[in-house]
Amino acid sequence: MGSEHPMSPRFFVLKKGVLWSHYDAEIDKAEPVNRGQGVDCPRCGAPIGMLQWLAPYRANLELHGKEFGDFIKPTGDDLVVSERFAQAFRDEGLTGLEGFHPVEVLRVRRKRRGSKPSNVPRYFVVTPCFGHAAVDLAHSHIRGAQPPACEECRFTRFKSIYGFTLEPGTWQGEDIFRPRGLYGDLTVSERFARFVARHGFTNMRLTPTEEYVWDPHAPEPLPTTKEGSA
Repeated sequence: MGSEHPMSPRFFVLKKGVLWSHYDAEIDKAEPVNRGQGVDCPRCGAPIGMLQWLAPYRANLELHGKEFGDFIKPTGDDLVVSERFAQAFRDEGLTGLEGFHPVEVLRVRRKRRGSKPSNVPRYFVVTPCFGHAAVDLAHSHIRGAQPPACEECRFTRFKSIYGFTLEPGTWQGEDIFRPRGLYGDLTVSERFARFVARHGFTNMRLTPTEEYVWDPHAPEPLPTTKEGSA
């Protein structure tokens, strides 16, 4: 697994909870969907982010578990979080999320047998920032990675991840962010991990970056199913 530098901060990869778990839910953006421009690297101009979801924020919810959780991952780079998560995040001064736009829920469907939940949380659309923290290829186990052509965005293609770490001194204190070189992997601080545990936020998986595994060609399920409060 990826090796950490002595005394370096700990980071975690944030994913939605396990499919069909107690708090599993999906969100489907209602048409027409307005989309803004994606984010490009300020130096080389390469696209580093997907098209942003713009107002009106209207969606349908589909419940796979028994209750709605605090975290839902729609398509794209945006996230959907519950009102209680949004309120606590702002009250406690955590950083790295922008927007906090309310979502109008048009319809709720239940995939399992049983009645629909009587209480559907209010949800908000948030956008994680693109952080300055950069993946340390020399101390990470990212297979098939080529040296990045741009020192700003650090974009590189790779085959699999078996643990990664961030370059010392590049993190600027954000609690949730997309690191340079791995923009597709939502990364959070140790303070964020404690925040999730303290409040018992649901439908979230937090895996230490040095233990995180992503391998689309692996023959069997990978050991990245550690739950936070999902």
